[in-house]
This record gives sequence, structure tokens and C-alpha cells, in this order.
Amino acid sequence: MSALAAVLIVLASAAAMEFVAWSSHKYIMHGFGWAWHRDHHEPHDRMLEKNDLYAVFGAAISISMFALGSPMVMGASAWWPGTWIGLGVLVYGVIYTLIHDGLVHQRYFRWVPKRGYAKRLVQAHKLHHATIGKEGGVSFGFVVARDPAVLKRELRAQREQGIAVLRDAVD
Repeated sequence: MSALAAVLIVLASAAAMEFVAWSSHKYIMHGFGWAWHRDHHEPHDRMLEKNDLYAVFGAAISISMFALGSPMVMGASAWWPGTWIGLGVLVYGVIYTLIHDGLVHQRYFRWVPKRGYAKRLVQAHKLHHATIGKEGGVSFGFVVARDPAVLKRELRAQREQGIAVLRDAVD
């Protein structure tokens, strides 16, 4: 296997994780998994949240793929792309942690971006938190951020249709 193939698998896996994160956030965390995710949407002063348990699932995906790709674990039946997929999932996890927990929620460092894509990421995720409860909402991804003006219009439309209850700051 070439180094180029390995790099492409890592990059494709990391990119695919944004879709996995978006869909699990929208349909699991804001669905039947709301009990773990709720505290992430409510003010608190704890270092950890129940929501942090979802990171265990991401780690399990990465570890499982590393194991599937490892001849030490799987012997002759090791699946060579597994290691590189596991690395891509790990890369996404690091990016997620730095952007979502670090930049947006400022759990690890304090920096408020004034312009550029970093500002757009923060604005998009703040708009995600503009709803009260699990219904409705926008911007379920973590690395891809749409235009905040478009997201605000979508939130207002959801409010008018009775889908979402918005915090006062969105008006």
C-alpha cells in the first residue's frame, strides 16, 4: 500500500466523520439520546457533562478500526485500511475537541475570533444553542458552518411554524 493511499484514507475518513457527527447529533443527541445531551444545552458550572459520554463512542469507533487493521490483534485477517480509517476518526476527534469544546465553548482556552471561518464556526454553533429543548435547531455539524444569516432565517421560520422555541437573543 502506498503512502498516498494511506493519506487519502485518513483524509476521507476524517471528512466522513463530519457527516457521522451531524447525523448522530441531529437524530441521536436531539432524539432518543437527549438525556445525555440536555446538560450541554443548559447552563452549569461543572467541568464535565453527561454529553461527554458521546466521546467514548467516537473513541470506540477509532479503537475498533485500529484493532481491525492490526496484525497484532487480528493476525492474518487484519484489514489494512482499518488502521488508516481509525487514524482519520482520531484526527476528526482532535479537531472536534479543539473547535467545539475549545473554541466554541471555551472549555480549554479563551479566544474569541473576530473574523474568518473561526468566527463563522462560533456563530453557527451559538445559533445551534439558540433553541430551548431538543426540537428544531440548526447547524448540527461541528466543522462545517453555514452562513449565520441563513441559519437565523431558518430558526425564525421554525419558530413561526411552531417547531422550535427560541431564546430571546435570536430575535
